[in-house]
Amino acid sequence: MTSRRAFVKKGIAGLVTGGVLSQSAFARDFVFEKKADTFKLAMAGFSFVNFKLDESLEMMKKTDVHYLCIKDFHLPYKSTAEEIAAFHEKLKQAGVTGYAVGPIYTKTPQDIDNAFDYAKSVGVKLIVGIPNHEDLKYVSDKVKETGIRYAIHNHGPEDKLYPNATSIHNLIKDLDPGLGICFDMGHNRRDNQDSVADLGKYSKRIFDIHLKNVTAATKEGKTCELGRGIIDIPAFVKMLRKVKYDGCCSLEYEKDMKDPLAGIAESVGYFKGVCDAGN
Repeated sequence: MTSRRAFVKKGIAGLVTGGVLSQSAFARDFVFEKKADTFKLAMAGFSFVNFKLDESLEMMKKTDVHYLCIKDFHLPYKSTAEEIAAFHEKLKQAGVTGYAVGPIYTKTPQDIDNAFDYAKSVGVKLIVGIPNHEDLKYVSDKVKETGIRYAIHNHGPEDKLYPNATSIHNLIKDLDPGLGICFDMGHNRRDNQDSVADLGKYSKRIFDIHLKNVTAATKEGKTCELGRGIIDIPAFVKMLRKVKYDGCCSLEYEKDMKDPLAGIAESVGYFKGVCDAGN
């Protein structure tokens, strides 16, 4: 027994002699390198509908999120070049990049032209929009003409145009490949669709994701904190990796919208934790 204790003490001393235990060859064998994901966590601008830009950026800073889908209440459609430059400078100072604009509702071809002009002036290559069915060919032609991609947003069972991802895909599958889907996984689930399976099925046409969870797969389902709803978020992250999704997952937090920081922070932390755990 004495010799065994001496052996153990000698072994520990040997590990410690070269410095901290974790720096030993033994410990290094158990350090795993984290793989970088191709997708990025972002914020959907609508989450901040009740807040000015400075307040919104402060919340993003507190939750360590660095990409934003820009809404017009933060950067109006008719902004001047100087106002746009000042907007981007403010984002840069906060460590945030604006990667898209929208959602933008359009009723006419002129509205669509305006949306593309806005995206071009803002300097982004993605529009999230909701066009009428009869204008889809026109949108497709604008995508081809400008090189700006366009992602159609689904809004659940109340939406007569685009309730789910399948409804969008069926309408655009034969149009320009730059016309795709802004996949609102929460509204898709509220329409009783499988959001994990649909991500896998339509991934090649999904350009943007509104990241959220919901309380029920029905019209009555509400947005909730990301880890508290009925969508299996670990399975969703696994599918993101399987399809090699390389766009943004924009958290759209539509609960407690006048006091959202706690829910946003919980959701961001949960998503990052799921990603880290599965790496």
